[in-house]
Amino acid sequence: MHLPDLTACLRGDRLAQKQFFEHFKGKMFALCLRYAHSREDAEDILQEGFVKAFRDLHQYTGEGNFEGWLRKVFVNTALQHLKKQKKAPLTFELNDYDVAEESPEPFFAGEPPARNMIRILQQLPDGFRTIFNLHVLEGYSHPEISEILGISVGTSKSQLLRAKACFRKLLESSLTS
Repeated sequence: MHLPDLTACLRGDRLAQKQFFEHFKGKMFALCLRYAHSREDAEDILQEGFVKAFRDLHQYTGEGNFEGWLRKVFVNTALQHLKKQKKAPLTFELNDYDVAEESPEPFFAGEPPARNMIRILQQLPDGFRTIFNLHVLEGYSHPEISEILGISVGTSKSQLLRAKACFRKLLESSLTS
């Protein structure tokens, strides 16, 4: 499937906007699931992300990869969603989180590995999940994460180490369940 007509989307052409949505919804929903704590949160982020993408489409200059631009819109939307929820700080002490108290859903035979990994990601505390996603999956550097989240580079690095340790424990627990 080719890239939808962005010019038509800018003009407000509903058919072009629908094609745009259909073209990108799968990839962007997967991104939203990685940042969200639940499927419902991911659906909210997805909807909000598309609203922002259509609103800000005129800001795409045509330089660089369009999908990369769109991913940034969705990552920023996900981060804003997490900040609005304020359920947990965006940094987290490992001592405050005991993996043994959690009951992770086991890996399900026949389910795609990506779905199982997303289940584990969603069990991470928001701060761990955010930094893990930004660094490992989105490729942001620690200085970039520091700027985005308003934390120090050292905090970003230590949170990533803690996130990886927590992820590893959840993964091992899922595999033995």
